[in-house]
Parts: sequence; structure tokens; C-alpha cells
Amino acid sequence: QVQLVESGGGLVQAGGSLRLSCAASGRTFSSSAMGWFRQAPGKEREFVAAISRGGTTTYYADSVKGRFTISRDNAKNTVYLQMNSLKPEDTAVYYCAARYAVVPGMTPNFYDSWGQGTQVTVSS
Repeated sequence: QVQLVESGGGLVQAGGSLRLSCAASGRTFSSSAMGWFRQAPGKEREFVAAISRGGTTTYYADSVKGRFTISRDNAKNTVYLQMNSLKPEDTAVYYCAARYAVVPGMTPNFYDSWGQGTQVTVSS
């Protein structure tokens, strides 16, 4: 497993941008598929984006496609989520997740390492 720490959350107005970072420790980061999920109050954790271990394959939820971009820097053991054109409905705690795998999954059960989450609040 890897240890994950998210950062970059905050309060932003609708239409604004934020970039989330997830720093990983442990020797298996470059061998791990990575995902971003979010959870709003009273709702289930939902898939946002995922990236393969080599960074060549990415997946996005329909709700964020065209607005969010996932990327990774294996030299820095970090995965990013660039969020543009933010909407109030993007408000949630955002979590990054990892699993020793080539291709990422899009369900929470696929991942076995999780960060503590970072709050993103989008005001209207």
C-alpha cells in the first residue's frame, strides 16, 4: 500500500479553478493506478477521474468530462486533479486512491489505499 495526502482544496466561486494534489509515499506509487473520488454530505462516494500507472489512460465521470483533468508525475510521486469551470454541485470532500495495478478502476472497492480527503467548496 501507499500513503496518500491530498492538498489544494478550498473555497472558490462558481466558474473558478482549483488544482488538487495527492502526494504519495512508498515505493509502489509508479506501479499504482490512481483515482479521484468525491463525497458530498448525505451522498455516496462517487468516481471523478482515474489514471493508469503510466499515465497513458485516463477515465472521467460524465459530470466532470471537459472540465477536470487528471495527471501524474511519477518522479514526484504525485497525482493531480485540475478542476476548471467549477460548479456549486462540485462541492464535496475529494479523496485520492491507489491500487497496485496497471489500469485504473472506477469504483471505490477497486482501491485499497485512500487519503484523508480535502474539502472543495464552490459558491454560487
